Amino acid sequence: MTTKFIGMKDFRQNMATYTKKAKQQNVRFIILKKNVPVLEIKAIDEKEITLEKLAEDVAEARKQIKRGEVYTQAEVMKELGII
Repeated sequence: MTTKFIGMKDFRQNMATYTKKAKQQNVRFIILKKNVPVLEIKAIDEKEITLEKLAEDVAEARKQIKRGEVYTQAEVMKELGII
């Protein structure tokens, strides 16, 4: 991944172009305001999103278990129409 630094004004004027380049060319942009980094623009990795969603789901499942919101194997099989 290539990293490029751009100014805030330039980013505001060409936002669509920079987001397109970030996705198509795998470029990371660091946006500077008065030569101080304030934002980072990079393409989203689909695998990363999937793993984050899985982590959220697992955390929610653990909370449900602590609250006692669980199903027995028989209840699950009945719900799925297996028995």
